[in-house]
Amino acid sequence: MKLFPKLFITSILFLVSIFWASAQNFTLSGRVLDSESNNYLDGVSVTLRGTAYGRVSVAGGNFEFKDLPEDKYTLSLNLEGYNRLERVVNLQKDTDLGDLFLVRFGAEGSGAALQKTIRSDNILRLINERPNFIGGNMVYGIAPEPKKLEGNNYLDPKWNSASILLYRDQQMLEGFRVRYNIVSNMFELMEPENNLVSVMPGLRIQNIVWVDSTHRVPRYFVNGMDFRDEGSPISGFFEVLVDGELPLMRRTMAIFKESNYNTALMVGQRNDQIIKRNIYYYLEGKNVIEVPKNRKKFFLIFGEDAEEMEEFAGDNSLNIKDPNAIFKLFTQYNSQFPGFRPIMSQLLDDLDEKNP
Repeated sequence: MKLFPKLFITSILFLVSIFWASAQNFTLSGRVLDSESNNYLDGVSVTLRGTAYGRVSVAGGNFEFKDLPEDKYTLSLNLEGYNRLERVVNLQKDTDLGDLFLVRFGAEGSGAALQKTIRSDNILRLINERPNFIGGNMVYGIAPEPKKLEGNNYLDPKWNSASILLYRDQQMLEGFRVRYNIVSNMFELMEPENNLVSVMPGLRIQNIVWVDSTHRVPRYFVNGMDFRDEGSPISGFFEVLVDGELPLMRRTMAIFKESNYNTALMVGQRNDQIIKRNIYYYLEGKNVIEVPKNRKKFFLIFGEDAEEMEEFAGDNSLNIKDPNAIFKLFTQYNSQFPGFRPIMSQLLDDLDEKNP
């Protein structure tokens, strides 16, 4: 009879050991960086939403959670002056998230209106998480249809086959299909065999040539970091439209347009929109200069050939407010110099331009 308690205790210890062996815990880590400067950010509040887990990034933007139970978490990064960044992590093993980039309020490409949207999203989430919160956007007790976001931040939302030249060791990547997020300055790369998608910061890429998925012609993009705008480096990519003595380049911006819908009057634009806008530049040395919209200033770009180019515009009824006319004028000017080879025979609009 004395043997029973001993066997009982042994069995309990054995079952406990099995339980702890099955309930594995893992480590979650990463680094936080500024999206523009690429500097590490210390003091970032790193939390797992809906849990008591929280850390602050230290010693070069690093954070680490130890002994986390296997689960699906929403990682939230917050730092004053920056947009909130959230990422869903399905933790099933020790995981290093690598570099996570925070975007400053007012950073180039984000826009003040976008910041307003981010704050609105936070308020909307607060209402969703607090169902007893009194108020909200209600008319006579009937909830209006929630607004949507029309458009996207991609230069071309479709995947394009590309050749990529990296700054580091001038490494060339071939065979990937890519698309470019204008606002985050990030490239999404789809591997050719298994269709897995990875993300690469634009600051790592020197230039990229992709085959337009609709027109089946190559398009050539260069990193703005290699150029200067009033002496300062530029974040984002330029498309080279005309190469030669006086190159013509284009930069596409994604502009957020907030809904102006009046619920009471039921008038206005109901949904938020992302609208693409093209800005045209010419290159002098390392300096990118926006193409003037004034006719007199425009033709001064061509120096001694200004009168000849203005005459060419008149003979061919070219209006400098038309991007196609600008393309033809730069093509004509550069064709006068030996070795000129056109990159494209006609100007291609961004594929998503008509469907923002």
